[in-house]
Amino acid sequence: MEQFKTYMLMIGLTLLFIWFGGLIAGQTGMILAFLGAMGMNFYAYFYSHEQVLKHYHAIPVTRSQARGLYEIVERLTRKANLPMPQLYIIPEEMPNAFATGRDYEHAVVAVTEGLLELLDEDEVEAVIAHELSHIKHYDMLVGTIAATLAGAIAMLANFGMFFGGSSDDDRPNPIVMMVLMVVMPLAATIIQMTVSRNREFMADEGAARMTGHPEWLQSALQKLDYYARGMVLPEAEPQTAHMFIVNPFTGKDFSMQQLFSTHPTTEQRIARLEELKGW
Repeated sequence: MEQFKTYMLMIGLTLLFIWFGGLIAGQTGMILAFLGAMGMNFYAYFYSHEQVLKHYHAIPVTRSQARGLYEIVERLTRKANLPMPQLYIIPEEMPNAFATGRDYEHAVVAVTEGLLELLDEDEVEAVIAHELSHIKHYDMLVGTIAATLAGAIAMLANFGMFFGGSSDDDRPNPIVMMVLMVVMPLAATIIQMTVSRNREFMADEGAARMTGHPEWLQSALQKLDYYARGMVLPEAEPQTAHMFIVNPFTGKDFSMQQLFSTHPTTEQRIARLEELKGW
């Protein structure tokens, strides 16, 4: 069911991209947008996780190199009925983690050295459970596709500002076109942010149920949020911010964070986890 939802979102965003291409350049624009969307979806599906891992200098680790981490992941994957993902460690002081990969068999969990040093074993288990919940629900693929197409719509709008204009009789008038070129990228970004925020709540709940201890994740989130406010992941990019368990840009432009953040606030997440303690 989750895989079906993922494909429906991919199709929906692709159709939105094609429709917008048609508004800018008519039938030619629709064809070019379709070809572009297919190419981007293909690349995002098969290769985006490799690019992300390379960008953050993630290093694959074996059982002998990270026995404690391996044992935690193995225990949780048995509970979640998931294959063992590949494990990577990012040589960065800022504590954070993310999951990526296109499906269960190609899933990856990456954690920073700072996270392993900061959190105790229970808190690390809660973070890993959160990332495995993302894998369980195909969130890493959804986030990648949403981010790719949101960026593509923004580029298409910029192109349309300078070169747009269909010769079709039924095209929108210039004022409508100008409005759409501003609104469409914003709408696509909001869709991306909404998808990311909702799935963070779902992954938090999944982690709480997987470990049976919501308080472990609450404690981990508090620590991670505290450090995120004072540190910035050097290689962090807005396009991949949604992948991390806490927003790597928490310490930047805090006044605008609520509006355009890919994550709910830590306070909201902790409050949701508190509600699960009674179940």
